[in-house]
Amino acid sequence: MVLKIKLRPGREKSLLRHHPWVFSSGIHNIKGKPQMGETVEVVAHDGRWLGRGSWSPESQIQVRIWSFNRDEEIDREFFKRRIVRAQKGRDALIAEQGLTGYRLIAAESDGLPGITIDKYANVLVCQLLSAGADYWRDTLVSVLSELYPDCAIYERSDVESRKKEGLELVTGLLHGELPAMPVVIEENGIKIAVDVTKGHKTGFYLDQRDNRAMAARFVKGQSVLNCFCYTGTFGLYAAKGGAASIENVDVSKLALDTAKQNMALNQLDDSHVHYHEADVFKLLRQYRDEGRKFDVIVLDPPKFADNKAQLNGACRGYKDINMIAMQLLQPGGTLLTFSCSGLMQADLFQKIVADAALDAKRELQFIERLSQASDHPIGGAFPEGFYLKGLVARVW
Repeated sequence: MVLKIKLRPGREKSLLRHHPWVFSSGIHNIKGKPQMGETVEVVAHDGRWLGRGSWSPESQIQVRIWSFNRDEEIDREFFKRRIVRAQKGRDALIAEQGLTGYRLIAAESDGLPGITIDKYANVLVCQLLSAGADYWRDTLVSVLSELYPDCAIYERSDVESRKKEGLELVTGLLHGELPAMPVVIEENGIKIAVDVTKGHKTGFYLDQRDNRAMAARFVKGQSVLNCFCYTGTFGLYAAKGGAASIENVDVSKLALDTAKQNMALNQLDDSHVHYHEADVFKLLRQYRDEGRKFDVIVLDPPKFADNKAQLNGACRGYKDINMIAMQLLQPGGTLLTFSCSGLMQADLFQKIVADAALDAKRELQFIERLSQASDHPIGGAFPEGFYLKGLVARVW
C-alpha cells in the first residue's frame, strides 16, 4: 500500500521550489498508517505528485523530502548515489587544501535531510537527527562501509533536536574498530587533534577552516586574543602566521590541554602563547578594567539562539561581547567576529556589530564577510543551510 500525505490547498508552494520540509500545519490528511521514518508520497491538494520523503509524527516537520524525482526510489542505491555525489563535489577542495578532515554530508544541503557525516582521517562520524535518518541507519552503515572500507563508523546522535523527533540520544561505534583518541587530521598543512567521542559536535569545527586561514593574514607581528578558542586552532594559524603573542581563552580545561597538544603536534614554538581557563565574558571585562590592549581579537562564541524565543537575548549577547572586544583593540586593530546561530540573519549580525561600535565609542570598517567552509554547502532551495556568519572589521 502506498503511504500518502495530502497537503492543504496552497501548501505545495515551498515543495514546488524544492524546499524539503513539510510542516504538520500543512497536512490535510494521511492515507495509510506510516511508521516513524517510513517513506511516504507527498501530493498537493489537487493530487499532483510532489515528492517522496520520511514520516516523522512527533516533529513539527512531519515530512522531510528525500527526492523530488518520481522515478527515484528510496533504497540503498539512493543513499549510495547521494554519498558518491557529495564526495565527488568535495574532491577538488580536499586535494587543494590537503584535507584529511572534512564534512562529507551536510544534511538537507546534500539532499539527505537529518544526516550529517564528517570524515576525520579513518573515522566517519555520523549524526542522524531525523526520524528518516534513524530509520535508514543500517543502510547508511552498509553503504559507508562499502565506499570507505578502511574507516571506522562512529555515531554522535547526542543532539537535543532528536528529542523533537521522538528519538533518544545515541552514541557509539557502528562499524569497524575505533582508533585510539585523538585522531589527527590535517588542513592547509596544519595538524589538528580531534576526539570524536568527547569533542563538540562530531568532534571539531570543520566549518571554520577557511576563516582560520583568513585570520592568518592579519596576525604577523601582532598580539592576538583568541576567545572561545576550543582546541586553539585559530591560535595555530596565528602562530604559523607569525603573531608576536597569542592568548587562547576557553572555559574548558580539556579543550585548552588539546590546544597545547596541537601546538606540539605542529612543532610550533609556544613560548609566546598563553592559555587561560576562564569565562570569556568575565575575562574581557577584567582586561578592559586593567587597560589591556590587543592588535587582533577573534570572537567565535557558541550558538546563542536555538529558537526564535532566544533571538532577542542572543542579539544582546553578541552586542555586549563585540562592544567590549572593540574597547580592547588598539586603534586600527582587527576584529574577526562570528555567529553560528542559524536564526541570526547576516544583515542583522552586521547591524549588531555596527551598533556595538557606537556603544564602544569606536569607528569601524567592515573589510570581509565570512561564511562556512565550502564542504558545508548551502542548498539553493534550502537557505536554512547558511548558518555561520563572520565579519572582519578594522576598528579605530
